[in-house]
Amino acid sequence: MKTLLLIGKAGSGKTTFCQAMAGQKISYKKTQAPEFLNGAFVDTPGEYIENRLYSAISVLSADCDVIAVFQECTNLDIIFPPSFAGMFAKPVIGIITKTDLCEKSSDIEIVEEILNMAGAEPVFKVSSLDKTGFEEIKKYIED
Repeated sequence: MKTLLLIGKAGSGKTTFCQAMAGQKISYKKTQAPEFLNGAFVDTPGEYIENRLYSAISVLSADCDVIAVFQECTNLDIIFPPSFAGMFAKPVIGIITKTDLCEKSSDIEIVEEILNMAGAEPVFKVSSLDKTGFEEIKKYIED
């Protein structure tokens, strides 16, 4: 199984994603420092990307196989700079979260384009509440 480094703004659904992937009860928990979860995820605080702490992100990426950039479909702001994936010598995937809360499918398309511009490919669309998209990510992690 691959180890994923999870990067995204605070509230983008990284920790909830980890809880849902592990089959745990979903409960809000603010990530204060990098957390190594279930042997498969390194969950980073949202402040790392919000405050452009790229050196910390780069150091954490050394022990991971895949970089996962997260953005919820309810936020159309550009979080990741264009070609952000270029700073890693590893695959970078995109994960669009909270798809169950998205009122317009065009918003999901906009976020997908934002993540593609950052260099993320492929991009997965998930809901941690109803587990939409989880099978595709599990298959990707296990391959």
